[in-house]
Amino acid sequence: MTELANRVNDGVSVSLLWSRRRDTLTVAVSDTRSGEIFELDAPADKALDVFYHPYAYAAAHGIDTDDRLAAWGPIV
Repeated sequence: MTELANRVNDGVSVSLLWSRRRDTLTVAVSDTRSGEIFELDAPADKALDVFYHPYAYAAAHGIDTDDRLAAWGPIV
């Protein structure tokens, strides 16, 4: 995975990741305050929307972020 963008605000780290092998985009979120960690598939035409608003995107698509724990641990 190649990190294309990263931002951190108030303990929440958000990364936009690109898989060269699969040619897919993923947004990974890690909240150090709550311990919540999740990933979202990011369609190419919506990748920045998902990156800047991951919680809204998840909610709008019926994704329960508590159930989407990443197996590899928190983003640093």
